[in-house]
Amino acid sequence: MQTKTQTKPPHWESLKPVAPGVVGVPALIVNSYLVGTRSEWVLVDAAMPGNAKKIIQAAETCFGDGATPKAIVLTHGHFDHVGSLEALLQHWDVPVYAHRLELPYLTGKASYPPPDPTVGGGSMAQLSRLFPTKPLDLGDRVQPLPEEGELPEMPGWRILHTPGHAPGHVSFFREDDRTLIAGDAFVTTDQESLWTSAVTKKQEIHRPPAYFTQDWEAARQSVQTLAALEPQVVASGHGLPMQGPFMRQALHHLADRFDQHIPAHGRYVRDPARFSEQGVDYVPPAVPDPALRTLAIIGGAVLAGFIAYQLLRRNRTGSLVVKDL
Repeated sequence: MQTKTQTKPPHWESLKPVAPGVVGVPALIVNSYLVGTRSEWVLVDAAMPGNAKKIIQAAETCFGDGATPKAIVLTHGHFDHVGSLEALLQHWDVPVYAHRLELPYLTGKASYPPPDPTVGGGSMAQLSRLFPTKPLDLGDRVQPLPEEGELPEMPGWRILHTPGHAPGHVSFFREDDRTLIAGDAFVTTDQESLWTSAVTKKQEIHRPPAYFTQDWEAARQSVQTLAALEPQVVASGHGLPMQGPFMRQALHHLADRFDQHIPAHGRYVRDPARFSEQGVDYVPPAVPDPALRTLAIIGGAVLAGFIAYQLLRRNRTGSLVVKDL
């Protein structure tokens, strides 16, 4: 007599169990989280564009066909955390929650300050020149999170305002088992290295992604606040979950020596952007960008080589060919 062997749904292998009632949904270089039970759950963050189908399939794998969250909750509104939000809202008619200081960037009122490619730290900083900063316009579908305590749709999770990487950045802490959803207040991989974040996924407690961090003193205070919680498990916006004494030791190391992790140079390093409920109040002036100078030199060299090549052709043919210039 043959017996059927149960196999996990194909989407299960791409999910990352974090703690009871918490499952990570990785989407290339960023994570979303399914938090709760079959009868009551929320989605934390909405990944990059093009991941709505993956998130919906992950939810149905965990909670059953037609599973719908009570709400979508955002740690912050950067493009890699809200990229699939509008597509998800076409499928799920649910409210969205974010900190009140993030609302201008989710209701079409303000754009984020530009990212800072001058902070160094790898290829992601260079690519940040291309990252979008324009707001979504969710209208009244987005609502402010409570200033303190818990969100009714997310019982047992304390809301913590952890600014620095974004003005209204929040993290979530569950006291019962000391599970922390940290967003980008700190991350568990070197997100500034495209190779590490997308390929090797080496686990380490790392500063918030520098190219989008626009208040380093606030970022320091947020890391220290989260380290003081003594979490047992951490799940961040980038990287794999980490747990236990090694993770706590690394987190305290970051909190205690945060100065050593602040970039040596950068637009916002010594002159932070300033924010209000209306949006951005102040953006410091741009600083010299060595990479642009290098690109200009390379471009000049290419142009000079092209002209030299044309001159050689003229010497050989008796006419200067410039139609391709």
